[in-house]
Amino acid sequence: MEIITKNDRNSNERTVCSLKEIEKRKIVEHNDLITSVAKMDKTPLKIFELAVSCIDTENLPKDNIIYLSKKELFTFFDVSDNGKHTRFKEAVEKMQKQAFFEIKEVKGKGYKVKSIVPIPYVEWNSYNDVVTLQFQPQIMPYLIELKKNFTKYALSDIMRLNSKYSIILYKWLCMFYNQYEHYSVKGGRRAEQVETYRNPSIKISELRSLTDTINEYKDMSNFTKRVLDNSLKEINHHTSFNVTYDKIKKGRSIDSIVFHIEKKRMADDNSYKLDDRAYQEDKARKAETEDKLAIEAMKSKYTTLLLENMLLSPFEMQDTKIMAGLQAHVYPLYDELKALRGLKGVKEHLSYVAAKQEAYSKRNVAKYLKKAIEQYLPTVKRQDL
Repeated sequence: MEIITKNDRNSNERTVCSLKEIEKRKIVEHNDLITSVAKMDKTPLKIFELAVSCIDTENLPKDNIIYLSKKELFTFFDVSDNGKHTRFKEAVEKMQKQAFFEIKEVKGKGYKVKSIVPIPYVEWNSYNDVVTLQFQPQIMPYLIELKKNFTKYALSDIMRLNSKYSIILYKWLCMFYNQYEHYSVKGGRRAEQVETYRNPSIKISELRSLTDTINEYKDMSNFTKRVLDNSLKEINHHTSFNVTYDKIKKGRSIDSIVFHIEKKRMADDNSYKLDDRAYQEDKARKAETEDKLAIEAMKSKYTTLLLENMLLSPFEMQDTKIMAGLQAHVYPLYDELKALRGLKGVKEHLSYVAAKQEAYSKRNVAKYLKKAIEQYLPTVKRQDL
């Protein structure tokens, strides 16, 4: 199985990669494209992603043209029936006549909107296997010579996703998790900021815009099932991520979604092997720091108060990550409250939280308690003023 990925100076000379090599390929796109609205269904979107993976940034395609093979396209889409050529033709027609990206760029206090048809020219014939695709010049700045604000992800993950919403959400989650990995190793962000990259939040209105469902699935339960639950089930099954989410309410309505991203560690996952020395050293330092934080938390008077209010179980006390999270992100905020209201104030706050806690909060006690104290502290400070 072969796919043609680039031109040489001689337009008739093409470099060919095997399917096995293609499965290791990465896609790199500017974050403005990741957060754009893809006005197309899954098939044109996947054709675009496959085409992007074939751009050789060290030897840019002449006239923005790349070459695919029909066999590779059908393998990529797992199509083997007799109607595959007709379906391919229909997908190409859709991509050229209906599909476009709506890209919103912030400019000062305003913004600029661009509507770009990504691949306006496609050529194939009945006597060979070559499919020629030409990118629109206006889309190229989002695909090449990217120095910052870009996201890299695996073509093999996109290949296995069968829903437009799954692809869009996966790319959006990659955008944040890539930043989490970068700043975890390189530094440059506060610990709280780094954690927000692993637990990104998005307003429901923004999520509807991103997934192009502003006028679809008006009922929230239907939206949750179709856009969130089904997509995350696919992402968790087929990609390198395990993702869960919480619904954040504002009054009676769901205002936003907070995602929680975990990376799978698979022995055969060469695409995401993190075996460089800097990573291993940083990982060892983090484990040592985590152990120290957990030990400090075990000795803290706040741990005793949490146990007394049944906000922490003896089983959770054995979890190093939970205890380290409490010591690093929650207990410093309790110190602030203690300085303002004394230990009695902390006890009253925890008693209130215990009475109002929701069942789902037990899944991530440190996150829940952090959110509770963060919402309460500003009120205390305003009262003092």
